[in-house]
Amino acid sequence: MSATATSSFDALVTHLQETALLSTSNALLDWDQETQMPAGGLEWRARQQALIARMVHERSSSIERGDLIAAVESDPAAMADPQTAALVREAHRDYSKATKLPASLVEEMAKTSSMAKHEWAEARAASDFKRFAPWLEKLVGLLRAQADCYGYAKDGERWDALADLYEPGCTAKHVAGVFDPLRPRLQKLISEIKSAPRKPADGFNDFHVSVDRQEALSRLVAERIGFDFNRGRLDRSTHPFCGGTHCNDVRMTTRYNERCVNDALGSTMHESGHAIYEQGLDFSRIGTPLGESVSLGIHESQSRMWENQVGRSRAFWAWLAPQLPGIIGTDASRFSLDDLYGAANVVEPGFIRVEADEATYNLHVMVRFEIERAVIGGSLEVAGIPSVWNRLYKDLLGLDVPDDRRGCLQDIHWSMGAMGYFPTYTLGNLYASQLFEAACEQMPGLVEGFGRGEFAGLRGWLNANIHTHGRRYAPSELVQRVTGKPLSAEPLMRHLEGKLRPLYGI
Repeated sequence: MSATATSSFDALVTHLQETALLSTSNALLDWDQETQMPAGGLEWRARQQALIARMVHERSSSIERGDLIAAVESDPAAMADPQTAALVREAHRDYSKATKLPASLVEEMAKTSSMAKHEWAEARAASDFKRFAPWLEKLVGLLRAQADCYGYAKDGERWDALADLYEPGCTAKHVAGVFDPLRPRLQKLISEIKSAPRKPADGFNDFHVSVDRQEALSRLVAERIGFDFNRGRLDRSTHPFCGGTHCNDVRMTTRYNERCVNDALGSTMHESGHAIYEQGLDFSRIGTPLGESVSLGIHESQSRMWENQVGRSRAFWAWLAPQLPGIIGTDASRFSLDDLYGAANVVEPGFIRVEADEATYNLHVMVRFEIERAVIGGSLEVAGIPSVWNRLYKDLLGLDVPDDRRGCLQDIHWSMGAMGYFPTYTLGNLYASQLFEAACEQMPGLVEGFGRGEFAGLRGWLNANIHTHGRRYAPSELVQRVTGKPLSAEPLMRHLEGKLRPLYGI
């Protein structure tokens, strides 16, 4: 690399990292709003976040950044280095997107979403969609404008431009192509389970445990599977999430239900998966594309893997069971390993996505995809969301939704202006199953080790194969490199059927 190119590359990295200092400060404000901020601070917080969002956008779309990217791209010696080429490629992608958005739109979206999250929480508590509808209508208008600024293929649709922000290359056509054949296979398995000759014990899912004891259990499990509390926190929030500023300051939250330990445990393991990914990123590259996660689908694969392939395995419960009486109370000793393992794998269609079992979970995602695709496309008005939501829950899960709180107001995502996001959850399940199969093939005895509390092997494998690459490889390329195969639904179905059929005697 020539001296000029080296100078331009170093200047580009500095520009990227200084911009990240601003954007991650906004992330910290967001965490504070969800966990600590008094309600009276909402309006000022919205203005704070809007201002920072505008400043970040101005730097991200500046002529200076464009010139620095062009300078490095024009040097063949610099671009011959794979790491440099990957960093510059992704920086160019981000720059291209940023330059398509006017600063006024970015600022308005940040301000509106900050206010809308509060209004969503109030509407959810009151189970009143009409209260939130005006805010969602405003957000949808902003999202449509955003999609039009980004642009999309002639044979595509507005939703594609939004989905590409979360999963590069994702389109509604691609998602439908994945969902359409998967849906009947899942419904068939769920139908078989409903009429199964036996069902696992469910008593542990109705076992009263204080929040403080559940929190102690959550912290134990999170730390054991690999979350570093010296570089992160675990707090409480209405909607569990993982955030923070960089790999050495990772903030995750969970929620607690005194009548269901598995709710908090599953949420904590899920968010720990996200957090372990964040803590596994290369600190020397933080603020650049090589110090960022590659996509939300891959990110979700990490959380779902720890929650499901690990946390719902019999081996995991064999390790945890003897410790439960000392942590959550001696009454827990009445539950056998079969009771605990069975309770973690009960399949029962329910209203709440974040409480859903593995078999029904993806149907929840399909409902949201169909609705937001229609809303962004203009074939469904915001006011019509509750009725369509309720119809789809009846068609796909056989449920009559009783109210908005357990229906279309249950998720925070749309109040954040995040449409195009939900399919990454199912893509994450597909990635997780395929990656876990590869890990088991490459490390014989991996699952058996969970029974001895040995999780470092999986964590190390994920760190080496997924985390440390940042955005060097596209999601599909990364999965192909790690597993030797293109993404497929077969590993997910093998995982579900291989566990649930024996458990239910099918």
